[in-house]
Amino acid sequence: MALTTGPGGGGRFSRLAHDSRVATRNMTTRRSLESLTAEPDDNDGTQLKRAVGATQLTALGIGGTIGTGIFVVIGEGASLAGPAVVLSFVLAAVACMFSALSYAELASSIPVSGSAYTYSYATLGELVAWIIGWDLILEYGVSVAGIAVGWGGNLNAFFDNAFGWELPTAIAKSPEDGGVLNLPAVFIVLAITLVLVLGVRESARVNLVMVGIKMAILVFFIIIAFANFSSGNLTPFAPEGQDGVVSAAAVIFFAFIGFDAISTGSEEARNPKRDLPIAILASLAIVTVFYVLVSLGAVGLASTDQLSGSDAPLAAALDDGAGITWAAALLSFGALIAITSVCLVILFGQTRIFYSMCRDGLLPRNLARISPRFGTPARLTVLLGVLVAILAALVPLSEIVKLVNIGTLFAFILVNAGVIILKYKNPEFPRAYRVPLNPLLPLIGIGFAAYLMKDLPGETWLRFAVWLLAGLVIYAVYGYRHSRLRTEPDRAARPVVGE
Repeated sequence: MALTTGPGGGGRFSRLAHDSRVATRNMTTRRSLESLTAEPDDNDGTQLKRAVGATQLTALGIGGTIGTGIFVVIGEGASLAGPAVVLSFVLAAVACMFSALSYAELASSIPVSGSAYTYSYATLGELVAWIIGWDLILEYGVSVAGIAVGWGGNLNAFFDNAFGWELPTAIAKSPEDGGVLNLPAVFIVLAITLVLVLGVRESARVNLVMVGIKMAILVFFIIIAFANFSSGNLTPFAPEGQDGVVSAAAVIFFAFIGFDAISTGSEEARNPKRDLPIAILASLAIVTVFYVLVSLGAVGLASTDQLSGSDAPLAAALDDGAGITWAAALLSFGALIAITSVCLVILFGQTRIFYSMCRDGLLPRNLARISPRFGTPARLTVLLGVLVAILAALVPLSEIVKLVNIGTLFAFILVNAGVIILKYKNPEFPRAYRVPLNPLLPLIGIGFAAYLMKDLPGETWLRFAVWLLAGLVIYAVYGYRHSRLRTEPDRAARPVVGE
C-alpha cells in the first residue's frame, strides 16, 4: 500500500490506498500537519481574515481571564485558605503555566482555528478530536451563559449601589431564581453576538478598551489597598495549613483559564508563529501579577471574614478597610466591564471551535461559510448567540456550570499529551516555539489537571459522560459519514498507530 510523505514527517494516503487502510483505522486517522497548516489557504469560502496582532491577542487572553475570578472568587478562596489565599493564586498560576507552554507550542505550530480540537485532530485522531470538540462546545456555551447570568446580577448590584434601585425580579432572574426571564443576560449575549458578527478586528478593539478600563480599576484598588494595609490582618496567615492553600487553589484555578481562548483565534493572527506564544504566555504572566497584588492588597485591607462574607469582596474590602463607601459602585462597574469582556472572548472561542468542526465536515459545512461583508462566520455566530441567550434566560445553571471545570481540565490533558506526541511522531516539523524539557513539563501539566479532576463531584462526571455519549451518537450518525477525511480522501493523514 502506497503512502506518500510530505515535509516534516507528515503523510497522506493516495486515493488508491485510502479505502482499504482507512476502513480499519478511520476513527483514529489524524489530519496531516500539512493539510491543517494549509487550511487558511483553502479557496472554498471558509477563509478567515488575519487581522489581529500580539497586543490584541494578549488583550483577548486578559479579557477572557480577569472577570468574576478576581472580583468574586477571592472571597471563596479566602474562606478556605485565609490570608494564604495569596499563595493559592501563585499555586494556581503554576498549575496553569505548564498547560500554557503546551498551548503556546501547538498554537504557533498549527495556527488554525479550533484550539484543543484541532490539536487533537493532528495528534490523537478524529474520534478524540470529535470528543474534545464536543466537550468544548459545552464548556464554552455553558460558560458564556453562566457569565451572562452573573453579568445581570452585577448590573443590578451597580444600579443598587449607584442609584438605589434594581430591576424587577421578573425580568432580572431566571425561573430557577424566582423570575420569568433573565432579560439582562439575554441583552448582553445578543449585544456581544452583534459585535462578533461585525468582525474580529472590531471585536478585538472593543475588548482592548474594556481590558484597559478594568485593569485601571484594579490598579486603583491596589493603590488604595496598600495605602491602608494592615499587617494584623495577615495573622494567622494559613489557618488551615497546606490543605487550605491547595483547596483554595483548586477553586481559584478556574480564574486563570481564559488564556486558552487565544488559541481559538490562531487563524486570525497576523503573525501567528511569533504573536501566539507571546500572547498566551504574556497574558498569563500579566494576570498572575494582578491576581497576586490584588489578593495581597485585599487580605491586608480587610479580614478573612469580611472578604468571605461578601458577594463583592473587593468592594467590601474598600468599604470596611479603607472607609471608601462609594467604592462599591466603582467596583460593581469594574465587575460589569470585566464580565462583559470575558463573555465576549469566551463566545468568540466557542464560535471558532464550532466553525472548525463545521469546516472539517463533522458538523454541517454550510455553517462555516464566511460572510463576504464582515469576514466572520456570521450565520454560525448568530445561531450560537441565540442558543446561548436562551440558555442564559431560562435554563437552571447552578449545577450544569460545573461541567465547565471538567471540560477545561480534560482539554488541558489532551493539549499536553499532543505536545508529547508531536515531539516523537513529527520531530522535524518546524516549530516557532518549543516547550522546554519536553516531555517532563507537559507530563507535569497532565498531572496537575488529573489531580484537580479527581476531586470533582460524581454528579459532574455523570453529566459529562451523558453529554459525551450524546456526542458519540451524533458523530456516528452524521460526523463520521460527512467528515472531509472521507468525502475528500486526499486530506487523510496516516493513522495514529502502527506507523
